Amino acid sequence: MAYVNGKSISSKEFMWVYKKNHGGVANATYADLASYLNLYINFKLKVIDARSMGLDVDTAYKAEINGYERALRAQKKASPKNLEYAYIMNEYREGVLMFNISEQKIWSKAQDNESKLKEFHQANASNYGNKDFDEVRGQVIADYQQSLENQWIKTLRTKYTVKINDDELRHLAKL
Repeated sequence: MAYVNGKSISSKEFMWVYKKNHGGVANATYADLASYLNLYINFKLKVIDARSMGLDVDTAYKAEINGYERALRAQKKASPKNLEYAYIMNEYREGVLMFNISEQKIWSKAQDNESKLKEFHQANASNYGNKDFDEVRGQVIADYQQSLENQWIKTLRTKYTVKINDDELRHLAKL
């Protein structure tokens, strides 16, 4: 269905994630699927970036993943031989990586740099009704984080190859 830096995203994987995040609903328009695939590709790009930085070999990361896997097995709801188990574990591994790299690339930058926030506020003052920084600090942080993420995604999409099989995506659309 799609490739991100040469790694395949299968239709089964994509639809499993889509259904899981849409209340089990599988009927979707092409536009809905295309939009969600774009978000999913951004997620995968962040995971690739995290791996390129070695975050997947960090001992704290490995310990967290092993703990989750033990807990999942203890529930006996999924077997390691089961495809859904593989999807769950992959989603968890990649979710933790995405969280860890987002902390480094976005969240900590917005929280730890008051001067950058004020600079961003000043450059975008009209977006805040020319209100004082302290009055709109929360919104400025959110907007600054979104700006950092947009720049990061743009860089990742330039750095890594993304290919989408549009015909396969259209085939998955039910409406």
